[in-house]
Amino acid sequence: MKVFKFGGASVKDADGVKNLIKVLNETGNNNKLIVVSAMGKTTNALEVVVKDYLETTKVPDSLDKVKDYHREIIEKLFHSDQAPVWFRTEALFTELENFLQHNKSTQYDFVYDQIVSYGELISTTIVSEYLNSQNIPTNWLDARNLIKTDNTYRDAQVDWDKTQELIRENVDPKKLNIVQGFIAADPNNFTTTLGREGSDYSAAIMAYCLNAENVTIWKDVPGVLNADPRFFKKAQLLNKISYEEAIELAFYGASVIHPKTLQPLQRKEIPLFVRSFLNPSEEGTAVSKGKGISPEIPCFIVKKDQVLISLSSLDFSFMVEENISEIFRLFHQYQMKVDLIQNSAISFRVCVDNRFNHLESLIQHLKARFKVNYKTGVSLYTIRHFSQQAIDELESGKNVLLKQLTQNTVQLVTEN
Repeated sequence: MKVFKFGGASVKDADGVKNLIKVLNETGNNNKLIVVSAMGKTTNALEVVVKDYLETTKVPDSLDKVKDYHREIIEKLFHSDQAPVWFRTEALFTELENFLQHNKSTQYDFVYDQIVSYGELISTTIVSEYLNSQNIPTNWLDARNLIKTDNTYRDAQVDWDKTQELIRENVDPKKLNIVQGFIAADPNNFTTTLGREGSDYSAAIMAYCLNAENVTIWKDVPGVLNADPRFFKKAQLLNKISYEEAIELAFYGASVIHPKTLQPLQRKEIPLFVRSFLNPSEEGTAVSKGKGISPEIPCFIVKKDQVLISLSSLDFSFMVEENISEIFRLFHQYQMKVDLIQNSAISFRVCVDNRFNHLESLIQHLKARFKVNYKTGVSLYTIRHFSQQAIDELESGKNVLLKQLTQNTVQLVTEN
């Protein structure tokens, strides 16, 4: 069995959904499980719904934009207003409105998962019904009945034993299965999510549990590039990447592959392909067992809007294990992802990702024990397999706040 994952950009409009059929026609329809993300920028739009709802506790007007966007896609794909897709998608919107009307929780992360998950539920419904209408029968599955997690909303941890049991029971390997990326459910059957861009991870979970032949992530780029073309000129395609190198790139923030995606695939040596849905005949990038990258060139990664925190003890004593242990305990408590660490005898500097907006609470807690300085809005640049020329070009015109080199990697924190 093969697992395909289609991201939001691949199904952002009616033409994208039609192109999905083109990809399937070139690669075959049977013995596949297709993981689909929310359409286009739907997750962002639903995040606005979450914000508006928590401010008013009413069904917000911003939900109408989400409805109109999906209805327009449906109108272009289906000629009849009596097509089953209309009833199925309207039922999902009604379900969402019922939650908004009756929910009592004000916990942001919980509310976020219950609302934002409808992006994937609606997108897979539309894709499934369109394929059915084109005489390509599908087996639509609810990922919440397959992937079970704890109740860490917005960043849930997978219960692998239960998940494997459910996936093997419910996925028919002889059919074309369609399932949502990103979403799962906790032991009480409340919806959870696997972190932003978690659809790649969903595909890896499915592949691991099904002992899949391979996984293909279909993107709007030719494959894995050595740099994000939005920020770097002359980005080049990487033809082959080892699991270990791909995990390193993902850890440092390479945007093409989700950081959690690779571990389950590596454990069973399931190859991962990153290919272009615009040119499905091209080979793209293969991630598999092996060494390094091909071609061997510097790889550039940037993470914007980071926070650089500088800490020292109030009495100028050494920053020893006890202090550092307390600092990391607080980072864990406030869900800060640590991207870079540098310490000396009396100071500790760290670059973190404030993805859950807990920075102010963290800083107040740190100030109780340490002298604290911090700077928001910094950029973290990473070069894997760096050369001096690559470093010089990256530093040009930038104010470097922190620089750290290891054998294969250089990292720079800059103001711009």
